[in-house]
Amino acid sequence: MIAVPRWLLLVLGAMFSVYHVVLGVYSLDVPRSPWPTVVALALYSIATAASLWPVSRLRMPDWLAAFDLAVSIVLPLLVTSQLDADADNGYATWYVAAVGTLMTIAAARRQLVVAWVGVLALAVQSTVWAGPLSLGMLGVIGSIVWVAIAHMLTTALATAARETRRYAQAEREAAAWQAAQDAHLFEGRMRLAHTNHVAAPMLRRIADRGGRLTPEQRQECRTLEAAIRDEIRGRMLLTDAVRTEVQRARERGAVVTLLDEGGIDELDEPSRDRVLSRLAEAVAGSRADRIIARTAAEGSPVAVTVVGLSVPEGGAETDSTDDLEVEFWLEIPRT
Repeated sequence: MIAVPRWLLLVLGAMFSVYHVVLGVYSLDVPRSPWPTVVALALYSIATAASLWPVSRLRMPDWLAAFDLAVSIVLPLLVTSQLDADADNGYATWYVAAVGTLMTIAAARRQLVVAWVGVLALAVQSTVWAGPLSLGMLGVIGSIVWVAIAHMLTTALATAARETRRYAQAEREAAAWQAAQDAHLFEGRMRLAHTNHVAAPMLRRIADRGGRLTPEQRQECRTLEAAIRDEIRGRMLLTDAVRTEVQRARERGAVVTLLDEGGIDELDEPSRDRVLSRLAEAVAGSRADRIIARTAAEGSPVAVTVVGLSVPEGGAETDSTDDLEVEFWLEIPRT
């Protein structure tokens, strides 16, 4: 699509408007008195200059549209008050094309109701003044056609602008979705590489020994499996400090569970570092037998909830949390 410079449209509109003024001045000897026509020329010049004045806002202000409509109604009354409806007035009927031009400018600046009211008022006045046949002879039909064309073009351009914005928004959303997918893929590859780096030595050792491991090696495998599980389920909860403190807690026999459900994905880097530093401190300072850290839901003022559970004195270890006592409950805020 070839874009027409806005200044060129303004120049064309100004040239048409000046042409009508020239015709009005040229035919000042036709009316019985030239002064109503002079007033009409002044009003028309002011209205067109204000309507064509370059501004950043495309839609014409309502006050200016009302002024243009008033001018389009007054213009025919002023000029025809000094003309003979049965005579050949020639260029003295310049006001018809002038009103059509002014209302076309209003339509182009998205004041469609004002534009149609203006040309319909012109048609009614011309019919009352010179009869129905005057609509064709004076050029009123041509003015109506101008407004109709401007209406169609304005509507088409507005629709095209809306579609362009919609497609641009869809493109941005598609790009964001693709970026998120690429990030997830990259993250998955990084975690897979990390898992391979961590697990490969132990897997080779198990293969070399034919699966016959000492109790210490079996415990090491369990700890390693828990660390790999953290990389899958812990995601954004993991930093070097958190990994270190979780490993220490497991070495003393605690069961640590990290669950990232996406609640801190939107946090900025400083806020996330503060939250995870507090999480590492909580794990390091706990003597609980079971520690569970879980991200809160998005929109919650809490970022991460940490619970420490301990086996009651004299009780037996169990997989169920119902028989455990709460050693501590910590809610780490987002801010």
